Amino acid sequence: MLISIAQAQVFFLVLTRVLAVIIHIPNLGGQTIPTQIRIGLGLILAAILVPWTTLLSADVESMALLTFAAAILKEIIIGTFIGYAAIITFAVISIAGETMGIGSGFESDRIFNPALEASVTPIGQLFVVISMLYFMAVNGHHISLVALQKSLSILPVNSPLPLFSVETLLRTTAQLIAVGIQIAFPIFAALLLTDITLGLLSRVAPQVQVYFLGLPLKIGLSLFAFGLSISIFFPYLRDLFSNLGARMLSMVAF
Repeated sequence: MLISIAQAQVFFLVLTRVLAVIIHIPNLGGQTIPTQIRIGLGLILAAILVPWTTLLSADVESMALLTFAAAILKEIIIGTFIGYAAIITFAVISIAGETMGIGSGFESDRIFNPALEASVTPIGQLFVVISMLYFMAVNGHHISLVALQKSLSILPVNSPLPLFSVETLLRTTAQLIAVGIQIAFPIFAALLLTDITLGLLSRVAPQVQVYFLGLPLKIGLSLFAFGLSISIFFPYLRDLFSNLGARMLSMVAF
C-alpha cells in the first residue's frame, strides 16, 4: 500500500501530539526513560492512534511547508496543555512529599528525583516511589493513553486551537494543590505538635538539650506516622489518578 505525503503528514502530526503529552508523564516518557525508548513508544502509539480507516486518500494534496510547520506548532501547544494536567497531578505528589519532609529531620539529607526533576527528602522520595507504583497498579497509564486517544476525536489534528480557559487552569491547579496538602496533613500535623511539645519542654526544662533530643525523635515519629498513614494515602491517590484522563481532556475541551 502506498502512503501519500498528506497521509505521512497526518501521521507526523499525531506523533507530535503524542510526544508532547507522554513526556509529561514520568512512567511513560519522563527524564529517567532514554530518548530512544520515548521516541519508539511515540511511534508505536502514533501508529495505533492514527485513524487509518478514515485517513486521507492517496490523491489528496499535501500541506505546504509553512502550513505544515504551523500545524506542528499547534499540535505541540495542544499536547502541552493536555500534558499540563499530568504535570500538576505528579506535582501534587511532589508537594505532598515535600510537605511530609518539613520538620521530619530529613531536610539536610535530600535526594534528587530525576522523574520529577526536583530534590526531595528521603521520606518524600519514599512517598513518590509508592505513588508511582500505585499509578501503574491502578492502570493510570491506560487512563492517560485513553485520554490521549479521545483528544484526537475531540480535537483532530490540524484543527483550530481551542479557546483555553485560564479560569479552568487556575481552578484545577488550586484543587490539586489542596489535595497534596490534605495527603501530607497527618504527618505534618504530628510533626507540628512535636515541635510545639519540644518548644514547651525547652521552656519548662532549659537544661534539656531539645535539639539533640528532638532530631531522632522527629525522625522516628515521621516514619511511624508515615506507616500509620499509608492506608489514608491510597484513596486520595486513586481519586487523583482515576480522574487524570478527565483533567487532561478538560484542558482542551472547555
